[in-house]
Amino acid sequence: MHVFGLTGGFASGKSAVAARFAARGVPVLDADQLARDVVEPGTEGLGAVVAEFGAEMVDASGRLDRKRLGALVFAQPEARKRLEQIMHPRIQAAMRERTAALGAQGEALCCYEAPLLVEVGSADKLRPLVVVSASVDAQVERGMRRDGLSEAEARKRIAAQFPLEKKLAVADYVIDNSSTLEHVVAEADRVLDAICGEFAVPLERYPRTPA
Repeated sequence: MHVFGLTGGFASGKSAVAARFAARGVPVLDADQLARDVVEPGTEGLGAVVAEFGAEMVDASGRLDRKRLGALVFAQPEARKRLEQIMHPRIQAAMRERTAALGAQGEALCCYEAPLLVEVGSADKLRPLVVVSASVDAQVERGMRRDGLSEAEARKRIAAQFPLEKKLAVADYVIDNSSTLEHVVAEADRVLDAICGEFAVPLERYPRTPA
């Protein structure tokens, strides 16, 4: 099984591309979901976060207060690095476990969607690398709508990430998400067809479906 990477900037539209790949039958592992899984109540990961950042990072239901933690780490680069040291090894371990299971089931391809894929040095392990791009204004607008952020908070999150231009520089395929959803779906189809061709996977294995 071949695992390829999907990344982009904050609110650039990775999820729209991932959804199209999934609609065609490609398993998509979402690093953000894995990040939630490894800090579920009772996990060793949640215990490590609490030990590092305090019990106030857990809400009344016993779950990680992601909004509070996010506000802290995006305001303090050193805190963000400490969180990454806790999270990334656990996310990678979960990813390896799940890709192994998919391979055992006979899947030909798997997409690993991760916002920090380039930053953590995983780009070359997940070739071909698909990068979704969008204008900063589009990222801000989507981030405000999706996450309930203020414009200043959205721009701070964009500024805290690796510059999108550097991700584009190491991409094998680029999908521009500054236009319509129909355009993004067409681009996602183009890229997935090319990846199938690259690994001699018949297109019938992951056929195009109505958008």
